[in-house]
Amino acid sequence: MLVGNETHDDAGIYRINSSQALVQTVDFLTPVVDDPELFGKVAAANSLSDVYAMGGIPITALNLLAVPEGVLSPQEVGAMLRGGQEVLNEAECRLLGGHSIDDNEPKMGYSITGLVHPAHIWRNSTAQAGDILFLTKPIGSGIVIKAIKDGETSPDIIDDVMRMMITLNKQASETIRLVGDPTACTDVTGFGLLGHAWEMAAGANVGMELHVSAIPVVAGAKELAGQDKFPSGSRRNLKYVTPHLEISGQVSEGTITLLADAVTSGGLLFTVKEENAALMETTFSDVGVALYRIGRVLSGPAKLKVL
Repeated sequence: MLVGNETHDDAGIYRINSSQALVQTVDFLTPVVDDPELFGKVAAANSLSDVYAMGGIPITALNLLAVPEGVLSPQEVGAMLRGGQEVLNEAECRLLGGHSIDDNEPKMGYSITGLVHPAHIWRNSTAQAGDILFLTKPIGSGIVIKAIKDGETSPDIIDDVMRMMITLNKQASETIRLVGDPTACTDVTGFGLLGHAWEMAAGANVGMELHVSAIPVVAGAKELAGQDKFPSGSRRNLKYVTPHLEISGQVSEGTITLLADAVTSGGLLFTVKEENAALMETTFSDVGVALYRIGRVLSGPAKLKVL
């Protein structure tokens, strides 16, 4: 075993031989949108993300499906599976089978197996002081998903957050690899940007400085944050990281909670040495993939500084 759960990394890694190791992860979620095919796509993209965050390439998948008998039609269940299959095809990840159960609430996800070279594993606990911190997708999906469920948002805002969530981290991962391994990497999901940044900081015993003005946010999220429409999970995230926060007086409470907002199928959060940062930005720009420089790594002790 090369990677276990010691630093809450995104996947476990088991070495097969000197040049290959298995990357293994599992994830599933309840519906984030009414459209069953879109839900299937989000479930697949979300599950695949952890393999990309470890520097791996997904190769096989097993489906996890919970369906309330007599509530969802066979056509709706088929649409969920079809959406997931479409995203797996995009990832060139082969579906081998799966398991389904009767449950009161629909749930769907995948167990994903990937491959990575043992010398090129990306960890969440290896950032170094002086590194530059990057993010590849906007935050804010949690508060928008709650607004969708509450019927309090517009089709344009729904389209924007759906587009973010079904976008694979495949191309971002491949683009990072063109420059070289990051010093550390994770993906932003249920613990929010602050929660995952804290895991990186704590794992490496470093500080993380986040620049609020540089952090991308999905359409509608800032307005909903101003109305304090956060889901309970985002508030729990903030409560968890608050003891480790150092906040500038100019950053509002709503903005801080938005930074802790629980994300579904978020982007890669990674660090590179300062001398490689400009090349990373140029490479992402050349291939047409979004990249945001959102902060830097400080010397320890572990803390989060929000400016």
